Formats: sequence, structure tokens, C-alpha cells
Amino acid sequence: MRTGEEAPRGAPALPTGAAGTSVEALAAGVRAWVGSAPLRDLVGHFGGKWPDGDVAGVLAGLDDFSGRHWDFRGGRERPDAREPAFDPATARLVLATAAALGMVRPAAPARSRYAHLVVLGGLAHACQRRVAYAAHLLRGGTRIGGEVAVLGSFRPLSDVECRALDAAGVAPCDTEVAALDAAVRREFAVAAPAEEDGHDADHPHHSWSSRTYRPVDGPPVRVLAAPSGDPARRRAHTADTQRFWAEHVRLRAGDPVLMVTAPIYVPFQHCDALRTLAVPYGCAIETVGVDPALPDLAGLPEPALTPGRYLQEIRSAIRSVRALHTALGDGRPAHGRGPAHDGSPHAGPVDRGQLT
Repeated sequence: MRTGEEAPRGAPALPTGAAGTSVEALAAGVRAWVGSAPLRDLVGHFGGKWPDGDVAGVLAGLDDFSGRHWDFRGGRERPDAREPAFDPATARLVLATAAALGMVRPAAPARSRYAHLVVLGGLAHACQRRVAYAAHLLRGGTRIGGEVAVLGSFRPLSDVECRALDAAGVAPCDTEVAALDAAVRREFAVAAPAEEDGHDADHPHHSWSSRTYRPVDGPPVRVLAAPSGDPARRRAHTADTQRFWAEHVRLRAGDPVLMVTAPIYVPFQHCDALRTLAVPYGCAIETVGVDPALPDLAGLPEPALTPGRYLQEIRSAIRSVRALHTALGDGRPAHGRGPAHDGSPHAGPVDRGQLT
């Protein structure tokens, strides 16, 4: 489905990221999303009984259910996930549910001006498309008062990702942040960073880097590779990169921040951003997915999105919503830990009663 088409009935809105949203309003948005008819119908179709209890109990039950029925990664990276076989009726229901949950239709940014534009990293092909979309937005008149931040990590690229970059004519890259950096140089016509910092810990989970480019026209573009928040167990994930960026930028309460990802990841990455940025810092969050139909993205690789892929990311959304709900209800702001490495001050966490 494309922008402008009617969404399926019962389509729930994601919790709002508007400035001035109270924690109570965010919690209400979580309740509405979790209890939505499309999600209930999907669970029922896969033989599940809707979990009992309060919102926390329902989310715990959905996390467990989705782990048993919709987790095709099994701890592996997304390119290595198995692809399940579904009958046509199940495949249609999965795609309709994904559309209802906001995972299919790209949406244009609602504003013409933002404090910051944040490009979220991912698989190598997605890095190319998201950076290209950010450049497209700036050429189209979107104004950024602060910086364009391009967030990734030192995650090694898989053979599948390397082949996709080669097919698209992108120079060889060995890590996610290298793929992002290559895209920034190409799309923003920059050759070398104006500032560079980092720490090579001889392990991708501990290492970090920061490169700031200054295009002739437009805002500075910072490419960040974040360390893992739990380096003994895993690589850096989306929330780690968002926290790390917040520690490097002057982020003020009320700042409108535009997040760019792919439509399939909008629900889970939007809720991650609410938890890691909106709740502790009071900034406004808007999350949009790249429009694959744009001519500016022609020639960049785009993978096929299957029912299995959508179910996997519905599970990701459930887990992200659960983490957001915990952050809203445990009495603590979800503030990132660790010092800012470049000395840039930020406003710091705000009172949790209202996201100003």
C-alpha cells in the first residue's frame, strides 16, 4: 500500500512523540497500540489466547508468544533469519496486520523544519537508501537547525550485504558504519571529515567513532559508530546508537527530531526513540520510513519483504513497546549511561511528568 491509500480498519496509532506529551498520554498510547484489533486477530490466527492481566502482563505474554511463533532469527542477524512458509490466507493476514500497524506505507515528514535529522543504520543496503532519503529531504526543502546524525556501529557486514553493495556499485565496506560513511560521502558530496574522534578497543562491541562532515550547503553531517550497552553479550543495537548520539549532541527539551528508517521498522524504532530520547530529554520524536518509489533511490538495493520478515518486526515492535512501557512505569528515566566523549554539553534529562 502507498501513502494516501486507506489503512485497514482498527489501525492503531503509535504512541505520540509530540512535544508536550505527558507520560500518562504516552502510557495511554501504549495501551491503545497493544490492545488493537489487528494485533489481537493476528495472535488468534496463530492459535494464541490473548494474555490476561494489566498492560505489563499482556506485553509479557505477547513477548513470550511472539518468541515462540514469530522469531525466525533465533539470535542471528536479519539476513540469516529463516523464511517460513505460510498458506495464502495467513500471508494476506500478516501483510494486512503489518499495514495496520504502520509498517508498510511510507509517510512524508509532517514538518518543514527540525532541530536534528537522525538516520538509523541497519543492513548495508538500508544504510544506502536511508542516507539517500535524508539527502533527498534536504534537497526538497526540509530545514535542519542542528545536525544530520547517521547512527551505526562496527558490526561486521555479512557476505550477503557485501554482495548487495557490490551489485549497487558501492565500494567495498567491512562494517555497518563504513557503509553509512560511504553513503554520506556520496550523497552529500563530501570527501573527508572536518572533525574525527573515536576509540579503537580492538573489539566492535567496545569501539566507537565520530566523524563530522561539513557540506558546502546544509547542516553538518555526523557519522557515529556506537559501542554496545552490553558488550559482553551483544553488539550495539538501535537504542545504544540513539543514547550514544544523545550524549554527543546539544539536545534540548522540545527539540523536534526526525528519525529516518524503513517503514517496516518504524514502530519498533519509534518506540525505542521515545524511550531513549523523548522520555529522558523531553525532545519531540517523529519517525518516518523511506519511500521506495522515489526516483532518487533508483538503483539502490531493496530486499523483498516477506510475511516472515513482517512477523519478525511485529515481534520487534512488541518488545520495543514493552521496554517503553517499563521505562514509563518504573519511576526512572531511560537515560543513557556513560560520559559524552566529545565534550558537547546537552540539556540532560527532564522531569518525567511532561515531555516539554
